[in-house]
Amino acid sequence: QVHLVESGGGSVQPGGSLTLSCEVSGNRPPNYCLAWFRQAPGKDREGVAYIDNHGTTFYANSVKGRFTISNDNAENALYLQMNPLDVEDTAMYYCAAADRVVGLLYRLCDLKERTYDTWGQGTHVTVTY
Repeated sequence: QVHLVESGGGSVQPGGSLTLSCEVSGNRPPNYCLAWFRQAPGKDREGVAYIDNHGTTFYANSVKGRFTISNDNAENALYLQMNPLDVEDTAMYYCAAADRVVGLLYRLCDLKERTYDTWGQGTHVTVTY
């Protein structure tokens, strides 16, 4: 069972930067998806970026070129570097994990909520003047 704890949220002005961290503890499966999602007030949760066990990354169009997801296996941590930030990035940010192997099926990673079965408690990011 994997356990996820996010940190690094805060308040920043537009154009600023933040790096979110997610501590990944427990028994991480050898084939995995790790992702960041976010939920803005009054909106549905949306996928931001994922990284798989091969280091392949994918980003939502809204953050492509501004956010960078990375994974430090030695530190058991997932990161999300965000720069520059915009007011539209204000949201609660969650890290999520999934085992790519389900029965006999080897899944591709994606940014669909239903793919992920382990979630952190979230860290809040506010971008405001």
